Amino acid sequence: MFYIGIDVSKAKLDCSLLTDVTNNKRKSKVVVNTKTGISDLLVWTNKQHVKNDELNAILEGTGVYHEQAAQALHDAGVRVSIVNPAQVRNFTFGLGIRNKTDDMDSFMLARYGALVLPQIWIPPTQEARTLQALLKRREAIAQDIQRENNRLEKVDSTDTPSSIRESIVDSITFLKLQRVKIQQQIDDHTHSHSNLKDDLELLQSIPAVGPQVSNHLLAIIHNHSFDSADKLTAYLGLVPIQRQSGSSISKKSHISKAGPPQMRAILYMAAIVATRHNPHVKALYLRLLERGKSKRSALCAAMRKLVQLCFGILKNRSSYQENYASAS
Repeated sequence: MFYIGIDVSKAKLDCSLLTDVTNNKRKSKVVVNTKTGISDLLVWTNKQHVKNDELNAILEGTGVYHEQAAQALHDAGVRVSIVNPAQVRNFTFGLGIRNKTDDMDSFMLARYGALVLPQIWIPPTQEARTLQALLKRREAIAQDIQRENNRLEKVDSTDTPSSIRESIVDSITFLKLQRVKIQQQIDDHTHSHSNLKDDLELLQSIPAVGPQVSNHLLAIIHNHSFDSADKLTAYLGLVPIQRQSGSSISKKSHISKAGPPQMRAILYMAAIVATRHNPHVKALYLRLLERGKSKRSALCAAMRKLVQLCFGILKNRSSYQENYASAS
């Protein structure tokens, strides 16, 4: 297996092909970040006597600019791995390398792939990508509405021409109509695909899991490959991190916050509801409080428990059962 690190930017792809893993010998190539650029890259790797099915491409999962390249490589028969930028950065620091250039970053990605052997990426289905795009658009509209409401509040507190206020009110009205429209598209989309519809029904059988939690969690699960609840909670940044060493370092544990912050915010509100209305989460929450844990710590555990319940429901393909034995 040959490893090629690809540092992605909007306009170009800096690539480093490891020709000798033992001695870290490599060859470099820069192509444009388009499907044509990927075709040129594969022509180049073939000239290096590397077949497509012998190649493992390592890309960082940053933004959206890597998606087209990853899909094109996968369609061409290349094994693709999309890795966490923070892990690659720590790997680079561990090697004592402080220089940061596009060429060096691609080299480090190739070495990371050869040594760590990251998981192979499986492209999400089209309906999963569409759901994710619709949810992102709804969130963007919601943020725009909040910004316009903030502007309206300032206008009402100052001596501002009425035409300005009228413009802001018109903008808010328009954005709210767009939010309703997007929400309808989300509902129509999930109900028109049986796999999404069935999963939504299973998730919403869990007390405290409503449409917002289920839709966002469904988009994440269907756009990634998680083979355990622990990996899902780790992706969402809900894993506790401890800082203790000898007698000099002793800090309180905290969640990693490595995943999407919006999903954690949604889960936080859902966990508050779950501590009152979900038997499994409530029992865990009260048990931790009795042990002297802070409310914040217990609530973080409630968030993890809620995610674990969601994962278990989807894996077992059975609705939530209140009397189901819990090991937590």
